[in-house]
Amino acid sequence: MGSSRLPGKPLKMILGKPALELLLERLSLAKNINQIVVATSKNSEDDAIEDLCGKLGYICFRGSSDNVLKRTSQASDSVDAEIIANITGDCILTCSEVVDEAVEYFLKHDIDYLSNLMKQTYPQGVDIRVFRAKDLREICNIVAKQNDVSCQEHVYLYFEENPQDFRIHIMKAPHEFFRPEWRLDLDYEEDLKLLNIIFEDLYTRNPFFGLKELVNWLDTHPQYRSINQNMFRKPVRP
Repeated sequence: MGSSRLPGKPLKMILGKPALELLLERLSLAKNINQIVVATSKNSEDDAIEDLCGKLGYICFRGSSDNVLKRTSQASDSVDAEIIANITGDCILTCSEVVDEAVEYFLKHDIDYLSNLMKQTYPQGVDIRVFRAKDLREICNIVAKQNDVSCQEHVYLYFEENPQDFRIHIMKAPHEFFRPEWRLDLDYEEDLKLLNIIFEDLYTRNPFFGLKELVNWLDTHPQYRSINQNMFRKPVRP
């Protein structure tokens, strides 16, 4: 809730529902995940997130505000998770079929870390990373000794900056979904405006629209893609 660029963004309303609720609806369709856990901070402003999770019937784990790495690891340990499919709360258009594909590939292949962001091919905001809980615990210990603030803030960063230590797979979008230039995450007012337009059309016709419907809609409504084209994700290193 304490986002500097868009304060209160998890509960920004879209079609009368908080953005986080829409994400949880979409993730609930994934067949290859067993449990959804919302990991937020212990800050009082995030009481509202815990309240929403209680209302909707989702587990809410609360931990460090700054050390998101530790918070995520502790959240997974709280439900005895072995594998983590990590989705950030501002990626409310992440599609269940993308999550399922990522988890299935991870389970069937001898890899330690899967990401569809190390080389951007999917639209920005349709994000998924998969890794093991035991690896995250080890990384927590290493990062704590190094006091690496950036790695504490970004759960995935240690994996990606130390590729020699992990078997990494970059998940690439099929050609028909190759839209790396599209920005669809929620971090600015301009993002919220675009997401409202998308959901007002697609959600009202099919609340569980997938990536195919999303891409087709944006292909046929190019005028809206410029709304947030000047917004950028902040760098992971200062």
